[in-house]
Amino acid sequence: MEDSNHTMVFEFIFQGLCTSRELQIFLLLPFSTLYLMTLVGNLFVVILIIIDHHLHSPMYFLLANLSFVDFCLSSVNTPKLTSDLLKEKKTISFVGCMSQIVCVHLFAGSEMVLLVTMAYDRCVAICRPLHYSSIMGRQKCIWLVVISWLVGFVHSFSQLFLILDLPFCGPRVIDSFFCDIPLVMKLACTNIDTLKIIINAESGILATICFILLLISYTYILLTVQLRSKDGSSKALSTCTSHIVVVVLFFGPVIFIFLWPVNITSVDKFLSVFYSVITPLLNPAIYTLRNKDIKNAIKKLINHM
Repeated sequence: MEDSNHTMVFEFIFQGLCTSRELQIFLLLPFSTLYLMTLVGNLFVVILIIIDHHLHSPMYFLLANLSFVDFCLSSVNTPKLTSDLLKEKKTISFVGCMSQIVCVHLFAGSEMVLLVTMAYDRCVAICRPLHYSSIMGRQKCIWLVVISWLVGFVHSFSQLFLILDLPFCGPRVIDSFFCDIPLVMKLACTNIDTLKIIINAESGILATICFILLLISYTYILLTVQLRSKDGSSKALSTCTSHIVVVVLFFGPVIFIFLWPVNITSVDKFLSVFYSVITPLLNPAIYTLRNKDIKNAIKKLINHM
């Protein structure tokens, strides 16, 4: 199709979570509450780690960065999703759509690498405790966080550059509540088969590498501690349970999306809601409820108030 026949698309229309107006109004309060709890929970973890000097260690430095990433990730789609529940026509500008794509992949890519970094930190702490301070120095921790952001940056903008020049001329309705790359590409007035393979491969490789590194790290932890003590495996599992739960919650939907061959809109929407709304809320709750140092810091903060 010639460029002269293309109509410039300035905005897209979301179909939203559902078509029922009553259900949308009903969902407004739960989603608003979840988003508020996510913001407060993640910011509270970040501030608590900053102000309590007992939490100034590599593990909590990485945890504070994870909470900040979750705060950012939840703020990409959830405010728009919540406000759209009140609207009949749910629209987003072309620039806004591209911005959503960049931000989602930036924060999601950064979180993948950050989770690997946290697994590496636990691996060093449990398997080489005497060398932990020298291996996980302050400068190294900062560089590991910087690398996670750089990987997210490269991942997000490589995805953007692949779809930015696609010609959009026909339907502009996206059957979702945010700009998901596969759904946006479907609206392009050109053959996207090769592009779809490239984009899926790039995202799949990053997710697969991170997940394999996580499996290796936690397997190595369990095997190492099991060899050192009789009940070592249970102790190691107890120490890393919070990390493992967060990894499962984060990578579960990603793996399902890549491995599930059937495209079911309702399932995709549920996974998208879980990924962008529920997971960022659960992460601070999991670490707070299972971590003694965090709970002690909260008690001290309450006593000083």
